Amino acid sequence: MKTLAAGKFKTNCLAIMDEVKAKREPVLITKRGKPVAMLTPVEETDDPIFGFYKGKIEILGDIVSPIIPLEDWDALK
Repeated sequence: MKTLAAGKFKTNCLAIMDEVKAKREPVLITKRGKPVAMLTPVEETDDPIFGFYKGKIEILGDIVSPIIPLEDWDALK
């Protein structure tokens, strides 16, 4: 694991982030020789939040129209 002083991290932050992403190796950030933070690569998942059920479920019937006909609603009378 690479160790880096906070001042050097501050000046080269974007380049270091790109390096962590490319090499998939974390970087320990220190301040006055003591560890304060760790920059680690994000674990990418195969299933995104949107479209998670795509191809896994099937919708049968009309899911938009009301179950009870509008004529039977007491609130509309």
